[in-house]
Amino acid sequence: MRAAMKGLFKRLFNRSPGTEREIDEELRFHLEQLTQAYLQQDMSLEEAKGAAVRRFGNVERIKEQCLAMGRRSRPFLVALKSFLIFMLLAGVVVRIRSTDLDTRHLGDLLIAVPILSRLFLYVRDLNPSTFLSKPETVSPLRLNEDVQPLFKAYDQGMLTPVERLISDK
Repeated sequence: MRAAMKGLFKRLFNRSPGTEREIDEELRFHLEQLTQAYLQQDMSLEEAKGAAVRRFGNVERIKEQCLAMGRRSRPFLVALKSFLIFMLLAGVVVRIRSTDLDTRHLGDLLIAVPILSRLFLYVRDLNPSTFLSKPETVSPLRLNEDVQPLFKAYDQGMLTPVERLISDK
């Protein structure tokens, strides 16, 4: 029961549905790129994977830092979701306690507005990459030669956001 409540809390307040999966894909892409670079230096596949992991660092720590940055950038959304939950609960209370027809309609509105608002927020967060079929990998180091990134996000120094995060250590 406690794990279910913790999962519900995370889904409601912490991140949009595909954020963790997108971060996993981004980290896997960088590990694969590092592995490819080491393979071009005439290393074996196992040596290249090991060197890539050593150079990249602690993948779980980097993932948690990326998730934390995402949570910090969305305080308004957390406040809005909290307000919508409060409004939904108030609507349920008004709907249950009222005997007057007009007051019951107010309760219906207090229930409908948060549900429709949350649906709008969900649809707004949908990403086309969510619907594209991608091969599921067991290991973040599995090499996929045929998978090409949808877009590249490099800065002037040809670094992606994750590479900038690693280089700032």
